[in-house]
Amino acid sequence: MKQQTLTKSEMQVMNILWEIGHSACVADVLERYQEPKPAYTTVATFLKILEQKGFVEHRKGKGKLLMYSPLMTKERYSRQVMEEVKDNFFDGSFSSLVSFFAQSEKLSEEELDEIAAIIRSLQQQKEKEA
Repeated sequence: MKQQTLTKSEMQVMNILWEIGHSACVADVLERYQEPKPAYTTVATFLKILEQKGFVEHRKGKGKLLMYSPLMTKERYSRQVMEEVKDNFFDGSFSSLVSFFAQSEKLSEEELDEIAAIIRSLQQQKEKEA
């Protein structure tokens, strides 16, 4: 089954959960929001939606408290979203995706050097593996 993508508000909740790094209750998540903070019930609703979408799970805490934990890492979600972007907008071509961003982002000389260094490092790794 294809994983759903997150809305901006859902992503905000997930970023907070990833930042916390362990299970958290609604109040823990709400505490990390910047002002103006949403209502407690709004955060609770987002957590329920995220659970329905398969991004978080909950367990019982003390009393009626529910503790929520992410079911995937931020890295895994990011990789999944970028794969979808590559497939849906660039016909699965990584070089087309990179070319698009390199041309549209007006990269500085420093950023281009950094990208070139990453590519050289990857080439060296491949050569060692061969």
